Amino acid sequence: MSEAAKWYVIHTYSGYENKVAQTILKVVENRKLHDLIPEVRVPTEMVMEKNDKDEMREVERKIFPGYVLVKMILTDDSWYVVRNIRGCTGFVGPASKPVPLTDEEVVALGVEKHSVEVGYSEGDRVKIISGPLEGYSGTVKSVDTANNNVCVALSMFGRETPVEFELDQIALDD
Repeated sequence: MSEAAKWYVIHTYSGYENKVAQTILKVVENRKLHDLIPEVRVPTEMVMEKNDKDEMREVERKIFPGYVLVKMILTDDSWYVVRNIRGCTGFVGPASKPVPLTDEEVVALGVEKHSVEVGYSEGDRVKIISGPLEGYSGTVKSVDTANNNVCVALSMFGRETPVEFELDQIALDD
């Protein structure tokens, strides 16, 4: 049994994602299992959709229909609670044996936001410390911590070119 809470993927009946997530949270509350199952998520995104009257409106759409993400410490109790929720068909993994998501998968899915301390601001001279442009230096044009990106003006081929990077790809130039 693992000791640290990890993210697992649960397969559900289509359209039952929110119901399954709410039921898990309710069981966790009733049985006081907060230490075993701290988080349950149904990944969604906001998209613009055109209705039958050609009007655009913003709607919430499930990113992974039929799946729910659960952060839990895998024990017999937590497995039993999640597995026996109505609408849940099992864990994603071989023979419904729970397999946790890797750290890379968690970051790629955007399940957990990792915070980056930004030691630079607009107008500062910075260097690129990772990625294909590693080693280049430039000037910060804008910083967007909400979207985890920074725009840096790099001098390429004799021209100043704006390039976007993730916050952790940049460091202050010494």
